Amino acid sequence: MYLFGASGHGQVVLEIAEDKGHLVEAFIDMDLNKKELLNIPVLHEIPKQMINVIIAIGNNTIRKRIVISNKTFRYPTLVHSRANISHRTELGSGTVVMAGATINSNVNIGEQCIINTNASVDHDCLLGDFVHISPQVGLAGNVSVGEGTHVGIGATVIQNIKIGKWVTIGAGAVIIHDVPDFAVVVGNPGKIIKYRN
Repeated sequence: MYLFGASGHGQVVLEIAEDKGHLVEAFIDMDLNKKELLNIPVLHEIPKQMINVIIAIGNNTIRKRIVISNKTFRYPTLVHSRANISHRTELGSGTVVMAGATINSNVNIGEQCIINTNASVDHDCLLGDFVHISPQVGLAGNVSVGEGTHVGIGATVIQNIKIGKWVTIGAGAVIIHDVPDFAVVVGNPGKIIKYRN
């Protein structure tokens, strides 16, 4: 297995891989100043053969760009042994679930998502591809989150909310109304302050 991204998020993903007994051959990172991370070498070129890769980068746009531009990667899922996941949950390829996360019954999570440390995703939620649910986020039941959305650390979303694609929810925000595509929302209660370009 290879990890794409040799920085802080990569360190956490490495420890999940180790927890699951995977051998990480190397990190891949285009920063030529990076030679190794946690005693694992950093490659600056994409291997030519088909390889298993976890994209260890928190930025949703960059993860999507890597998937589009690299056709020799296979993307397994990676779930920490101390995550609590219902057997009725579906996880898309390349999705990573951190320690302490809870994902309850009948949740469907897309490809290349991050469910970060101690996040909670309750029953019947639907998450699109390239979503990042930050540490300590709470999604109540029947919440939908569109492609590429980032829900910031400690945010709370009440039940039956629909959040659009490529939305940014600020840290600690409390979401009590639906959120349209590309909105940036902060505060308690959450208010739209602008739209992403």
